[in-house]
Amino acid sequence: MALCVDAFDTCEEMRQEIMKTHPIQTFFRILLGALMVFAGIGHLTFQRQEFQAQVPGWLPDSPALIDFIVLSSGVLEITLGLAMIFLVKHKVKVGIALAIFYILIFPGNISQYVNKIDAFGLDTDQKRFIRLFFQIVLVFWALWSTGALKYLFGKRSK
Repeated sequence: MALCVDAFDTCEEMRQEIMKTHPIQTFFRILLGALMVFAGIGHLTFQRQEFQAQVPGWLPDSPALIDFIVLSSGVLEITLGLAMIFLVKHKVKVGIALAIFYILIFPGNISQYVNKIDAFGLDTDQKRFIRLFFQIVLVFWALWSTGALKYLFGKRSK
C-alpha cells in the first residue's frame, strides 16, 4: 500500500477527504458546466462564425479545417460541461481536464487580441486584453470548483 499522510488509515480515506467540496464550490461547478454546454451549443449553431474568427491565423487557412476545429471544440465543450455537472465521482479529473482545455484554447484568445479580431462584443483592444486575463479565472474556476486545487496541492479540508 502506498505511503499516506499519518492522520489517515488508508490512502482511500485521504483521497475521500481531499475530494470533499463545499456546497458553494458545487454550485459554481454546476454553473461552469452549464456555461460550457451553452458555449458548446454556440459553437455548433448561433455563434459558429464568431468562434471561427478566433481560430489562430497560424493554422492553415482552410475553411473546412477551421470549421472542423470549431465544431470539434464545441462537442468537447458540451462533453466537458456535462461531465462537470454529472460525473461527480470524477470531478477532480474533469476539473483538471477542463483547465487543460482552457489552456489549450488560449492561443485563440491571444490571436484575437494580436490580430484585432472583433468577436463576442470584444471590439476594442482593451476588451480583448481583459479577456486574456479572464482565461486565468476560468482555469482557476475549473480547478477550485471541482476540488482539483486541493487534490493537486495535497491540502486536506479541516
